[in-house]
Amino acid sequence: MEQNKQIQELTLEEVMGDRFGRYSKYIIQERALPDVRDGLKPVQRRILFSMNNDGNTHDKSFRKSAKSVGNVMGNYHPHGDSSIYEAMVRMSQNWKLREILVEMHGNNGSMDGDPPAAMRYTEARLSELSDQMLADIEKDTVDMVLNFDDTEKEPAVLPAKFPNLLVNGSTGISAGYATEVPTHNLAEVIDGTVYLIDHPNASLDKLMEYIPGPDFPTGGILQGKEEIKKAYETGKGKVILRAKTETETLRGGRQQIVITEIPYEVNKASLVKKIDEIRLAKKIEGIAEVRDETDRTGLRMVIELKKDANVQGVLNYLLKNTDLQVNYSFNMVAIDHMRPQQVNLKHILASYIEHRRDVVLKRSQFELNKAQKRQHIVDGLMKALSILDEVIATIRSSKDKKDAKNNLVIKHQFTQAQAEAIVNLQLYRLTNTDITELENEAEKLASYIAELQKILSDDNELMKVIKNELRQVKKKFNKPRLTEIEEQIEEIKIETEVLVPSEDVIAAITKEGYVKRSSLRSFSASKPEEIGMKESDRLVFCQQLNTLDNLLLVTNKGNMIYRPVFELPDLKWKDTGEHLSQNLLNFSADEFILKVYSYSELNSAKNFVFITKNGMIKQTRMEEFGPWRTYRSRAATAMKFKNETDELVSAYLIDDQEELDVFLATYKGMALRYSLAEVPVVGSKASGVKAINLKAEDTVTNGLLVYSNGDNPVVIVTQRGAIKRMLAQELNQLTRAKRGVTVLRELKKNPHRIVYMGDGQEKTLVLTNEKGEQVEVQSDHYPISDRSSNGSFALDEKQGGKVIDVKEQFNEQVDKEQ
Repeated sequence: MEQNKQIQELTLEEVMGDRFGRYSKYIIQERALPDVRDGLKPVQRRILFSMNNDGNTHDKSFRKSAKSVGNVMGNYHPHGDSSIYEAMVRMSQNWKLREILVEMHGNNGSMDGDPPAAMRYTEARLSELSDQMLADIEKDTVDMVLNFDDTEKEPAVLPAKFPNLLVNGSTGISAGYATEVPTHNLAEVIDGTVYLIDHPNASLDKLMEYIPGPDFPTGGILQGKEEIKKAYETGKGKVILRAKTETETLRGGRQQIVITEIPYEVNKASLVKKIDEIRLAKKIEGIAEVRDETDRTGLRMVIELKKDANVQGVLNYLLKNTDLQVNYSFNMVAIDHMRPQQVNLKHILASYIEHRRDVVLKRSQFELNKAQKRQHIVDGLMKALSILDEVIATIRSSKDKKDAKNNLVIKHQFTQAQAEAIVNLQLYRLTNTDITELENEAEKLASYIAELQKILSDDNELMKVIKNELRQVKKKFNKPRLTEIEEQIEEIKIETEVLVPSEDVIAAITKEGYVKRSSLRSFSASKPEEIGMKESDRLVFCQQLNTLDNLLLVTNKGNMIYRPVFELPDLKWKDTGEHLSQNLLNFSADEFILKVYSYSELNSAKNFVFITKNGMIKQTRMEEFGPWRTYRSRAATAMKFKNETDELVSAYLIDDQEELDVFLATYKGMALRYSLAEVPVVGSKASGVKAINLKAEDTVTNGLLVYSNGDNPVVIVTQRGAIKRMLAQELNQLTRAKRGVTVLRELKKNPHRIVYMGDGQEKTLVLTNEKGEQVEVQSDHYPISDRSSNGSFALDEKQGGKVIDVKEQFNEQVDKEQ
């Protein structure tokens, strides 16, 4: 029963919550986060304190690292030796810390991520700057707490004569918190601290005149002053850090990019490897070789380029795709008053000043007590020397030391402490010189005590001391800034020329949406008509282009698809090609390609003209269809339809200086001509304006752009198989949105309806009727007739039914011009 009383019944939630809470608190306070006052994590503080205690300082010789690690582990840090040694090594790495706190002999790792030698091989001692971290620790300046087994005392924080949290930064991950404080320049931080002491209400802008931004041990270029300011204001922020590069010219006009500084905490070997992989994978043209030429004189990475390579283009690609440029995220979290806090720049400096004030006050009090004790002894000695004979007589008549002390106290009114000093006095101290020495010492002590009392009672004096000590540290350890700060974050633009080898190819696109590019070799080895294609399909576009060119594809559904030529699948001429729906999410089943336009650069002087089946029209600038971010998976809107039955019937790309007319023909035989200038230029998502006033159940068969003056023959095919040619200019120029005039003679019985209207230049048309019979006609073989004519028959409607399809035969000669 007794045993059962000790058993507690707890729910798993309680136990987990309680234990994890305790564990988290331990991790946060005792392992992963730095203290805002000295900028150290407990393991780092213990290493510095232990090495200092063992006399392993910068003015003595180096000592085996294993011994220091053993002492730290045995006395203060009951964890694995590897974690202690790793912390010690990091404090000695001048590419991780802005000012190292431990000096190490032997291999202490490298920027390539090489591990350090084992601690039995390396030797270490504190650096000279560490002395400044530990100075005055023996003068009761900081709280000392018991170690893990209550046998020793260790400091809760170090006195720290400079703001180490900012100078050396910190990085760590704990339960629920992470910290990332960048390194800074010692001189700048001290200047900022001194300014804040004098102006406690200083603005951040003013502080940033002294501390403009982080200063990384690896140098580099930091971009984004506004972002730095935000990070200093809130403790969180993101800046851009990039490598320092320069271009050198080699023999034969070739060039090479030389990298002399890389971003902080970037692994150099991995970076070289990544750049070389880009070269091997030919993700980018122009890199001949990548070398790491780093030696004892400093870091040097070389990217040798091929002849005529685009240097800036290659560099931009590498900045964007490798760690030559990284995002550095500030996340300044530190332990302040026993709890983790997100701290800003001013908070860190103010906490440090508060800490130094505490340290200097405690030190002054300690020095004062010591000086007053000594002053008391000196007073006693001086008094004893002034009545020397009596003192000697008193001592001689005493039985022993204890009696002598008592007699001195009783007969001459000395205190116990003074009596002790007198009986311990050596005989040679009774000479004349010693009296003068004591008088001098008394004088010095009096002025020193006055000075200390002034510091303790006057805040201004105290601050003066703090400022002077900071300035002395700056004077002794001042180093020039390494990281360059640039005002703006530069946007990296990568030109296609850098990524894509320039090559002439044949681009082919079919009506149903199959796309491909073929090499000239594959094209010339086959006949043009041997192109791989479904029987129901036909070519819409076939042109010799360069891989650096671009294509815009207009679909009947009012969509615009953008494709750089180099992104078209590289296939043989006889292959079918890849269907657009494999990449495009919004390519519908009944969608087809209406027109394709190629270009090398978007032309601001060109406009698209779109005409729809339901009689809408609009103009949109070509520039509106520059590449968009999601172009691979989504088409852009070229024209918005007012209802779902509408679709595009024609699209044109024209020079906006050209004086053209719009010529429209409708299914029921109406036509209208008016100036294109009447059609406003609108945005890509606009619906446009009314092109023609349609009768009920009438639709636009097609629209052409024709000259205002001159002759433009147009060819019309009717459902009854009749073909006629007429001049567009035979219609008088009217205004937009009119009903138009008839271009066919209306018959009471079985009237003609227009199923096709196109440009009447030399063209081969293939007519297909309901029976599937086909007839091929040359449009220019038909004479120009007047507007009321119904043309002449090419197919007999009675024999094979209505004409259901009219195809324009695609020119088999590949267009080599753009």
